[in-house]
Amino acid sequence: MPRCVTQRGSNGRERGRRATGRLVTAPSVWYTSDIHIGHRLVAGIRGFNAVLDDEGKPSPDDVAEHDRVLGANWDAVVKPGDQVYVLGDISINGGQHALDWIAARPGTKHLIAGNHDPVHPMDRRATKKTPHWLGYFETVQPFMRRKLGGQDLLLSHFPYASWGDGEGREGSRYDQYRLPDLGAKLLHGHTHGTERGHGAMLHVGVDAWGLSPVPQQAVIDWMATP
Repeated sequence: MPRCVTQRGSNGRERGRRATGRLVTAPSVWYTSDIHIGHRLVAGIRGFNAVLDDEGKPSPDDVAEHDRVLGANWDAVVKPGDQVYVLGDISINGGQHALDWIAARPGTKHLIAGNHDPVHPMDRRATKKTPHWLGYFETVQPFMRRKLGGQDLLLSHFPYASWGDGEGREGSRYDQYRLPDLGAKLLHGHTHGTERGHGAMLHVGVDAWGLSPVPQQAVIDWMATP
């Protein structure tokens, strides 16, 4: 078998060159959350509001541009063989348009459902909706445990209850669906804030990362920080 020498490139992607000289690139892992495809209010908050209607909401063209930019940002970094963990809220109501947007993106996608996804166990429709959504996501779960750098890492749409609904926001909704803080590091979305690492939590929502997915190397670097 040809010998392969590997090195780590940007975004944590393993690269290797076999004896034949052909460059071999291993799949990368990415994390993201709160893309909110087709959501007029969120599109406007994110600055896609060139034309407003009588209610002060963005035009359909603005919303389409929001969705296009998010797609272009995803497509620019995620390769077909990569794994992408989406930590919830692909849209406001889980409509087919958002699922079609997901289907058009490269990579194998795993959904950690959020409060706006009708496949989260809090939604009474979840049992009926999940089989359809599994046509677009490899897995659909309310939370997940992974191991990186020898440490346990939890994935949930929601931060620990101590962070509430985010910095500067009052209240802490959906506490019955949040994981208890027993010391594990946690990736989350939900807040729509610009915070990234805070305590034992790392916010991977697009609002904190330039409307782009987060490379796993950024997560590894954060976990290595005391």
